[in-house]
Amino acid sequence: MNNDVWPMVHAERAALIEDLTRLGDEQWDTPSLCEGWTVHDVVAHLINTAKTTRVSFVTTFIRARFDFHRQNASGVERERGATPAETLNRLRQVVSRTSTPPAPLDTRLVEEVLHGEDIRRPLGITHTYAPEAVIRSLQLQARTPASFGGAKELVSGLRLTATDADLTIGEGAEASGPALALLLAISGRRVALDELSGPGVVRLAV
Repeated sequence: MNNDVWPMVHAERAALIEDLTRLGDEQWDTPSLCEGWTVHDVVAHLINTAKTTRVSFVTTFIRARFDFHRQNASGVERERGATPAETLNRLRQVVSRTSTPPAPLDTRLVEEVLHGEDIRRPLGITHTYAPEAVIRSLQLQARTPASFGGAKELVSGLRLTATDADLTIGEGAEASGPALALLLAISGRRVALDELSGPGVVRLAV
C-alpha cells in the first residue's frame, strides 16, 4: 500500500473544508460539474467515500443490485445533512480517515482532486493542488476502464501531454495542456476543454 497517498488526501480534504466554510447556504445548492448533483451532494459523496471500507463497499454494492450509480446515490442520501453546516461537520469528522474500497489507492487522490474541482469551478474558487496528486490522478484515470469510472477507452489513440509537468501518456493525436485540465477533460468535464490544444482535443469533446 502506498502510504504516501494519505498525506495528500488529508491535505486536500482540509483545503476543501476551508473553502466550504466561506460559502453561504445558498451556494451549497449550486449545480456541480457532476450532472444532477449540487455542491452539497458532492460534499456528501466525499464523506461517504471517505468512510467506505473494502467490506462496506461490497455490502452496499450488493444492496444497490450491483449498480454503481445507485450505490453512489444511496451514499449521498445517507451522508447529506439536513443543513450545509451539518454536512460540513461530517466532512470535518472524516478528514483524517484512511479507509478505502477495494480499488487502487490512488483512487483516493482522484476523488479529492476531481470532485474538488466539481465543487470549486462552478463557484469560481481556484485552488492549487499538489502536482503529484494531479499527475497520479491523471495517470490512473487514463489506464482505468470506463466501467470502473476511468477513461482508458476514451484516451486510446491519444497522446496526452501535460504542459506543466514532465508527463506524456499514450500515442496518437495530441491533446496538450495543464495536467489538471487533462484530468478534467478525460473525466468528462468539458469545462476544461478550452485550456487544451491539439488535434486530439476533438476526441475529448464528444
